[in-house]
Amino acid sequence: MELEFSGEIWHWRGPSPFHFVTVPADESAELAEAAAMVTYGWGMIPVKARIGATSWTTSLYPKDGGYLVPLKDVVRRAEDLQVGDVVTINLFVDV
Repeated sequence: MELEFSGEIWHWRGPSPFHFVTVPADESAELAEAAAMVTYGWGMIPVKARIGATSWTTSLYPKDGGYLVPLKDVVRRAEDLQVGDVVTINLFVDV
């Protein structure tokens, strides 16, 4: 499964601060259908992701019926991304 969408980068200031992009509702619904086949627990979905020329592996976090894409610092630095930037993400899920 391959998905492409755009979203705004936001910062979670919890005990372990991190940056995320929220997966839109339509794409989250598609991911939810595949989740049972690919999750390794707690609803986490392993994916390959790409923004611009930068690719990485990560896992989507389930949140409020949708999913979040965590953005590693190395990805944000490589693509010169900041909180509030709108990015296009390609997700690849091996189903």
